[in-house]
Amino acid sequence: MAIIALAKDRQDLRRRLDSIVVGVTRDGKPVSTRDLGATGGMMALLAEAILPNLVQTTDGTPAFVHAGPFGNIAHGTSSVISQEMGLRLADYVVNECGFGSDLGAEKYFDIVMSQSGITPAAAVLVTTVQSLRNQGEGDFERGLPNLGKHVEILQKFGVPTIAAINRFPTDTDAELKRLAAYCSERGVATALSEGFAKGGPGAKELAEKVVAAVAKNPAPAAHPLYSLEEPFTEKIQRVAQKIYGASDVNFSEQAKARLQQFTEWGYGKLPVCIAKTQYSLSDDPKRLGAPTGWTLNVTNASLSAGAGFVVVISGNMMLMPGLPRISRASSIDVDDSGAIIGV
Repeated sequence: MAIIALAKDRQDLRRRLDSIVVGVTRDGKPVSTRDLGATGGMMALLAEAILPNLVQTTDGTPAFVHAGPFGNIAHGTSSVISQEMGLRLADYVVNECGFGSDLGAEKYFDIVMSQSGITPAAAVLVTTVQSLRNQGEGDFERGLPNLGKHVEILQKFGVPTIAAINRFPTDTDAELKRLAAYCSERGVATALSEGFAKGGPGAKELAEKVVAAVAKNPAPAAHPLYSLEEPFTEKIQRVAQKIYGASDVNFSEQAKARLQQFTEWGYGKLPVCIAKTQYSLSDDPKRLGAPTGWTLNVTNASLSAGAGFVVVISGNMMLMPGLPRISRASSIDVDDSGAIIGV
């Protein structure tokens, strides 16, 4: 998924598939799919998968849905091919980055931007009263520092930031005003987003503010957090401290050995893709808000040579998403009129 999402064309896809490391020789050298002659078969399987899917919103706006490398375990954004097609065909392209700014946004600036050359003109930070109440363990006011941290993270990358306040029916006017004021105090413009309830008209204010921000500064000096020349441990330290708010990083012996091995194999200049819980800025899903004084625990690392990054595993992170106890399919059906129900 990550390889498809980061490939620029079929030639780049072939190069990335060639580069996948699948094992190690008896003398400790990496074995690639190129060595096994497996690339052609994979190219055949992915010949059509590399083509973006054109869909439309309920308002008829065109949209590409292509690849979904989860932002908690991979780089978290749609394919480079779909982004480049959108930029050729439209005046404005909105690209979703998975989960929070600590995951999707950081990985976009540090992985996707450097590999694709696509530099964002602005960042839209989506927030809700409900999410902040959750981060405050039931107290909306206590949850606001979590939003402040996400604003701070985006500002570190040098792009204008607009906060989209995704409105829910249960939100009170007082809460919405407080949320907007909190952003304003930090120099961030806000707009109510009611696209779910009202379609295009419900997102008009947000769109106008994004367009205004881009017009004011069409070529911001967006930049990654670290240099690819830095050792893996320094890249990880920088993300942990500058983005997550950790005070330190603890590396397991296994993680240190793997990172050293990847460097010796010649992969030391790859970016790091930290696999971390999406429920907290820390590596502990139960540590809410904007925690400080904690240590990021790096437990292991794996090489994604085809995608072009090293996955750094933090905390007790499961790399294969789990399924619910009861399948969602069990509540979906079709009534006698032919209408789909339960969705």
